[in-house]
Amino acid sequence: MELHLSNERDARAIMKRTVLSKRLYELWADGPTLTDVCQKLKELPREHTEPYTREDSSFCIVVDSFNKKISSAEKIKRIEYLTEYNTMFRGRINLKSPDNAFHLLEYYHHDSKSAETPEKVYLGRWISDGQRGIVKDYHLQNRCFIANTSMDACLSLIMANMAQVKENDLVLDPFVGSGSLLVASAHFGAYVMGTDIDYMLLHAKARPSRANQKARSVEESVYNNLKQYGLETKYLDILVADASQDMWREACKFDAIITDPPYGIREAAARIVSKQDIQVATVEGSPHYPQRCQYQLGDIFKDLLKFAAQHLSLGGRLVYWLPTYKPDYSESSIPQHPCLQLESNCEQSLNSTISRRLITMVKVQECQNVYSEETSTTVNNINNFRNNYFKALQQKSNVKQNGTL
Repeated sequence: MELHLSNERDARAIMKRTVLSKRLYELWADGPTLTDVCQKLKELPREHTEPYTREDSSFCIVVDSFNKKISSAEKIKRIEYLTEYNTMFRGRINLKSPDNAFHLLEYYHHDSKSAETPEKVYLGRWISDGQRGIVKDYHLQNRCFIANTSMDACLSLIMANMAQVKENDLVLDPFVGSGSLLVASAHFGAYVMGTDIDYMLLHAKARPSRANQKARSVEESVYNNLKQYGLETKYLDILVADASQDMWREACKFDAIITDPPYGIREAAARIVSKQDIQVATVEGSPHYPQRCQYQLGDIFKDLLKFAAQHLSLGGRLVYWLPTYKPDYSESSIPQHPCLQLESNCEQSLNSTISRRLITMVKVQECQNVYSEETSTTVNNINNFRNNYFKALQQKSNVKQNGTL
C-alpha cells in the first residue's frame, strides 16, 4: 500500500498503532527492474538523500521478496549491484544497529512462482515496524480466562483501533463474555467495563472452553485477564445484565462501545422475558414462568444502535460485527440510526456463503429518542441469518453425500 503522509511523525504514529502492517518505508525509488531503481536514485535531489547517506553515518541494505524466495547469494548480488551503481551510500556498513536502513523489495506476481524477474522493485528508507508482535503477546492460548467465542487478539486490537481508543477513554462492551475486547482497549489506555447476561460464565461456573479441562478455575475472570497483562488499573467493573434493558442513567456517556453480539450459532442469544411476552408453561402440573426468551438477532442490533445513540459521547464510536448471508446481503442490510453515521464496513469472509462485517459508526448528533422503523435495519434479513447459516451447512453436507455416493 502506498500512502501519502505529511511528515515522518505521522508515519510513526500510524505504525505505533497498527497490528496489520509489517513495516513502513519512505519510498525513494521504484521501477520494473533494479536498474530502473538505481537510475531513479541518481536523479533524487542531493538535499533529500544527504542526511541519511553521509560518511559519518552508518547504514545497511536489506533485500526482501514477496511471493518468491531468493537465496542469500542472490541477495548479496543485488546489494553489490546497488552500491556499485550508486555512490550515494558513503557511510559505514553496520548490519546490527545502523543509523539508517534501506530495504530493497521485489514483488513477484502471486501465481508466477517460477518467474525470473519481479513485477515491481522498490527501494525505501525504513521508518518503523508495526505492532504485529503484540498479537502474540495477547494470544488466547496463554489467556487466563477464555470462552467459546472469545475474540482473537488480532481482531480485538483491530476493533480497538477502529474505535480510535486512546488514553483515559471510557469503553463499554455490552456483550463482554471473557473480555477480549476490553483487554485490547485497556492496552491502548482506556478504562473498561462490560455487561453480559451469562451469570455462570462471568462467575467461572460455566463449562470450560479448553480441551481436557474438567472445571473452570475460580481465578478465571475478566479482571484477572487484565491483571495478567498489568492492565488491572484500567478495569472498572463487569455487570451481569441484559443488553435489551437500558439500566443506565441518561447522563452516562461512553467514548466507545465495542462489541461482538451473539449470533445464536455457537452461543445462544437470550434476554430477560418482559411482562407482555411471558408465556406460562405447565411443568408437572404446576405453572412455570420462564426467566429468559430468545433474543432475535434483528432486535439485538436495533437495541444496540439505540443504546449507542443514547450513551455515546458526541463523536464517540460504535464498533461491532454484523453476520451476513452473502446471497442476501446488500448495503441496506446494515443497521442505521439517524444519530449514527456509518464510517467503515469491512468484510471478513468465513466461507462461500457466510461472512461477517466489521461495522464502525460515529455519533454525529445527540439522540432525541427518535428511532422509527424507517430508520432501523431490515430486521427480517438479519433475523433469517441463523436459518440461512444452517441451510448452507445442510446443502454442503448433501453435496458431500451425493459425491461419495
